[in-house]
Amino acid sequence: MLASGGQRGAGPRQAAGAAERRGPVGAQRDGGPAPAEGHEAVMLLERARAEVDPVLRAALGSLPGPMRRIAHYHFGWEQADGTPAEGGSGKAIRPALVLAAAAALGGPEARAGAARAAAAVELVHNFTLLHDDVMDRDATRRHRPTVWSVFGDADAILAGDALQALALGLLAQDPHPASSAAAARLADCVVELCAGQHADTAMERCAPGEVTLDEVLAMAEAKTGALLGSACAIGGLYAGASDEEVAALDAFGREAGLAFQLIDDVIGIWGDPRRTGKPAGADLAARKKSLPVVAAFASGTPAAAELAELYVRTGEKEDLDYIALTVERAGGRDWAQGQAADRMARAMQQLARAVPDPEAAGGLLALAEFVTRRSS
Repeated sequence: MLASGGQRGAGPRQAAGAAERRGPVGAQRDGGPAPAEGHEAVMLLERARAEVDPVLRAALGSLPGPMRRIAHYHFGWEQADGTPAEGGSGKAIRPALVLAAAAALGGPEARAGAARAAAAVELVHNFTLLHDDVMDRDATRRHRPTVWSVFGDADAILAGDALQALALGLLAQDPHPASSAAAARLADCVVELCAGQHADTAMERCAPGEVTLDEVLAMAEAKTGALLGSACAIGGLYAGASDEEVAALDAFGREAGLAFQLIDDVIGIWGDPRRTGKPAGADLAARKKSLPVVAAFASGTPAAAELAELYVRTGEKEDLDYIALTVERAGGRDWAQGQAADRMARAMQQLARAVPDPEAAGGLLALAEFVTRRSS
């Protein structure tokens, strides 16, 4: 579980005091080796990628030629000109959660039967990435130019639409008895994702003090927590879990997803671009109202007032390092890290409800802790 720089559960004002006392950001906070307990999660992610990639490749292979080339580029399997590439296609966290949840409640047989569902969840995730990159104008992802910046907005949007259709098609064609319920849950999740993205873009048009912490947390749950919760719930469905177990798995994934988003927002400001594959301070340059930033605005400190002034100067290019330091001085970083720890504690409570056996729950626990310990 991620350790907080301030007191657990502290508000932005208390976190601001901790940041002021500690001083500038330490370089070691974004780097260093992964903890030993992260090795299990890495193995689970690698295994999930090996099980899901053949399903993904077969699904993408069914696309028309031009659309297939765009999708293969996005997944890192081809260059823009169609020649083979060896780029990364992501960490496979969401399909790994599907498979781990299935295994936790149904054993190896349930896990084996959930590969198509895991691939469907990964396709939906990548559909959101393609569309988000267009809306956010992000120029790089996974250490290479984004699809829209290479092929144009229209092709990126259409490729994302195609991935969503492939996801639902995989479930529609899956003979597993849980496939219909999984398709319905994933479709509901897509609607929630869209609502979350709509709220996110609407917030970008608001003045610094017009967005509350409750609003931005609700947006983050819809954008990130919903799909992680759906991934865990779908794994439970494929294991024949009860309604109560499926609901607890969904709640576990949502809480872990919020912790994930909190850390992702921290990385978006203070992450090392050599590890993230994105420019340093990209979120600040775009004046995004990420979770640490909104917490900083809400702290009521002199640094919060200074940050608000910096954020409205959209036509100027202030020193992003100084803006990042101002967010930290206002308590945004410590609040986000403390919230991530609290959300993980809630996730563990939900996981214990769904899978009381600690040994059976080990894979899900390892994955949840991995995503909140990461630095890229």
